[in-house]
Amino acid sequence: MENGPGPAAWRPRIGIDLHVVDGIYQGSRTHCLELFPRVIALTPECDFVVLASDPQSLLSFSENFALPNVALVPMTKRPASVRLLWQLPQIVRHCDVSLLHTQYIAPPVPFCATAVTVHDILFESHREYFEKSFVLRSRLLVPFSVRRSAAVFTVSDFSRRQICDTYSISAEKVHTIPNGVDCARFFPGDAGCNAVRASGLERGGYFLTVGRLEPRKNHATLLRAWALLRAPRPLLVIVGQRHFLYHEAFDLIRTLRLEGNVVVLEQVSDMQLPAIYRNAKGFIYCSWAEGFGMPLLEAMASGIPVVSSANTALSEVCGDAALRVDPSNPSEIANAILALDQKAGLREKMIRHGFLRVKEFTWEKSAQTVRSVYLRHFGLLPGSREAENIGDLPGE
Repeated sequence: MENGPGPAAWRPRIGIDLHVVDGIYQGSRTHCLELFPRVIALTPECDFVVLASDPQSLLSFSENFALPNVALVPMTKRPASVRLLWQLPQIVRHCDVSLLHTQYIAPPVPFCATAVTVHDILFESHREYFEKSFVLRSRLLVPFSVRRSAAVFTVSDFSRRQICDTYSISAEKVHTIPNGVDCARFFPGDAGCNAVRASGLERGGYFLTVGRLEPRKNHATLLRAWALLRAPRPLLVIVGQRHFLYHEAFDLIRTLRLEGNVVVLEQVSDMQLPAIYRNAKGFIYCSWAEGFGMPLLEAMASGIPVVSSANTALSEVCGDAALRVDPSNPSEIANAILALDQKAGLREKMIRHGFLRVKEFTWEKSAQTVRSVYLRHFGLLPGSREAENIGDLPGE
């Protein structure tokens, strides 16, 4: 009697919560859209359950979301409490998810193992820049998620040290996966200059800053620095969506009489942004605190020189490829802007250093790290726990 076919090999099923894709443009959204398609393509040993309110829209970002090891599952927009306490646990059980990967916070009762990416814990060290309710929720739920998860990811060594020190977590559990930059989108030259002109801007005729309009991004000191520049001042273009009911920057533009020198663009699409970068004369990022600072890499890859704060993770990202300034000193910021505006040799030097710096940060490297952590968790890499113990997962 012939033996029938054996049981199919067990395949891990990894749930990826991409609800952040539906939110405002910010670093964590870009991180997810750039990283996870690469992780999926690099990890054919696993199946992926990708969750978003309109998962079909993900196909416009990457064809990797259509790979055979991907199931796109709609997850209706709900408040965070509903998503964490009910939606995600139900999907985990219905889709037989083995490991659920979320951003910042994992469900308290996930019904499977969890992995969590905590981009930063600035709500611990720089609480003054966040709403009290956000700080309270984050200080309660993020450490709980970090301690309970099988693996923790973050985007800089600065954030990794903060997480380990603040929450008394072993460094072996926390993995740094730096952000990268898509050089097929962000590159030097004058491509898109016609679209830039249509926005009322001239190639090389403006300085740029990109980031949510909120107190932490420090638009206020940048505007005070701009007011110190002698007329005729260069044009400053601020790209970012208003957040936390922020209005200080708009008030300062009027108070400092900068209406003719500053343009705020709150609605810039993913398609428009690279052209606005590469056609700028320089980039300024004077944030008070960052867990990474992705716009710095986007500017460097676009071939424009950079001015950056010398604090938190920003120095780690910049290296020697930026003019670093004290974000509390408008005069220092103004002098750096003036130097880039008037010294062609300095601009060229910083651009060269920027191109070299960008090569050190790639999404592919970070995707390889995530893949390795996943496979090690499931016992599919040499040196990981035995495959027969795979069913014994934290959180079950």
